[in-house]
Amino acid sequence: MGSLSAVRSNHVYLDEAHPDARCALVMDGDAIADVVAPERLADVLPEGAPVRDFGDAFVCPGFHDAHQHVFHTALFRSDLALSYAGTSEKDCVRRMQEFAQAHPGDGWLLGQGFRWALWDPAVPPTKASLDAAFPNRPVCMYEGDLHTLWVNSAGLAALGITEDTEPPKGGFFDRDADGHLTGVIHEAAGMYYVAKVFASLPRQKVIDAYRDYMRMSLSQGITSVCDMALCAIPGTDFVYDDIYRELLGAGQIPMRFNLYPQNVGEFDRVERLQREFTGSLVRVPGTKQFFDGISSAHTAWLHEPYANPYFPGDCGRPTVDPEVMRGYVLAAAERGIATRIHTIGDKAISCAIKIFTEAREKYGRPRLGMNAIEHIENLTPEDVRAMAKIDLVASVQPQHVVIDVTQPERDLGPERASFMWPFATYRKEGVTMAFGTDSPCVPDRAMEVLSCAVTREVPRTNQPAGGWLPQERIPMAQAIDAYTRGPARLVGREAELGTLAPGKLADFVVLDANLMQADPERIQDVKAIATYVGGTPVWEA
Repeated sequence: MGSLSAVRSNHVYLDEAHPDARCALVMDGDAIADVVAPERLADVLPEGAPVRDFGDAFVCPGFHDAHQHVFHTALFRSDLALSYAGTSEKDCVRRMQEFAQAHPGDGWLLGQGFRWALWDPAVPPTKASLDAAFPNRPVCMYEGDLHTLWVNSAGLAALGITEDTEPPKGGFFDRDADGHLTGVIHEAAGMYYVAKVFASLPRQKVIDAYRDYMRMSLSQGITSVCDMALCAIPGTDFVYDDIYRELLGAGQIPMRFNLYPQNVGEFDRVERLQREFTGSLVRVPGTKQFFDGISSAHTAWLHEPYANPYFPGDCGRPTVDPEVMRGYVLAAAERGIATRIHTIGDKAISCAIKIFTEAREKYGRPRLGMNAIEHIENLTPEDVRAMAKIDLVASVQPQHVVIDVTQPERDLGPERASFMWPFATYRKEGVTMAFGTDSPCVPDRAMEVLSCAVTREVPRTNQPAGGWLPQERIPMAQAIDAYTRGPARLVGREAELGTLAPGKLADFVVLDANLMQADPERIQDVKAIATYVGGTPVWEA
């Protein structure tokens, strides 16, 4: 026996079947040894063992963000970059000028968050406005969805981009009516070039940003995160295993990470990392790929043209040739390695399901973790049933539902927009959901994940009243399950994490309100009191 201790509360979410229990968690070292009625603690604990009573506070498993881009989230929370959405192109340039005054010099100015489709007027930016404000200093503005860059002429020059430069495969440059570069760079091209900007950042400040990021995550009850590759170009995926290695060696990782480097048909790196990171804090369950872009930019891959096509036959396009993607997934499956694929348009989704079905029939389940498709915005009920049949996880982000509830119908038309982010249908058909944020595309706010799943309303404004596609709302117990047990199952750690039961690691959060009884429209106001990882309080209010 190790060192026994306990926490007790009148409201404990053990699992979906026991969402509001009055009980005590008896901990032996880093694991839960027993779950007992509070009055039985004297029978199972030695005299003098520490017992912490949280009264009416709500205790539940630590939240597990199944889809984040950790480097970007840490960076855009730090002083190294400006995080700003803005109301217009002019507004964003003005705010960057203010940022530049506090960051003098001649190095890169970096920002993230703009969404031109939500601006007034809703027109894409160009380098002209940045050039007027910054004629000599390079500027790189990252769109909120991380699929587009907006740079000035000095930035294009610093990146070595000329009118004759060919973009990397899977990406493209915007050009004006005369065929000249506008300074807007899309998809894989943007990801490739922004890596060059990031390379100029001072390493120690990046390490500090990771430390701050972990503290902020724990302060919300987030105890585990999946760090997802953000680019499919070899050597550029933003999953920086060297940073994890340094922090782990220094004993400075207080939470759990699951790394998903890119799958480009070569597996030396992921297999080497799987052999290296075998401890409890950092694991490498599988790989990540991109099949398409986003519907708001018409880069999601559709069966039929967009409702508001940019050109005849505008169906978006795959970022990877389907046969190449098939090769990637089957090669990973043959090695027992799980793959997760970014799929947003209905054709990308149906094609990915077909590939995963073939992989399952030929090679069975991965040896670690599960295959999944990510985001999955525009699909059909038949797709959901096909996912259930092969146990394909739906890795979905509830906050995406309400980024702009008018956008799906505008781009996809009313019929396709009537069945999106179908949380209730996933549950009905038996598809495992794994909730996350896709941060920094949306804020990594744990309570908003739950709020958006339960209400399908914009946090704080609570619009549209009753929720967008309200038939796909789910109850709180199901939402917590999708934010705890679902991700644990996805990464192959359901035996250790995701619920509070004997034998599992003691990762849990203590909240100041009972989520099972809270007003659904006030969920975002719930705060963490304490967060435990492996039985140790690693953050307290």
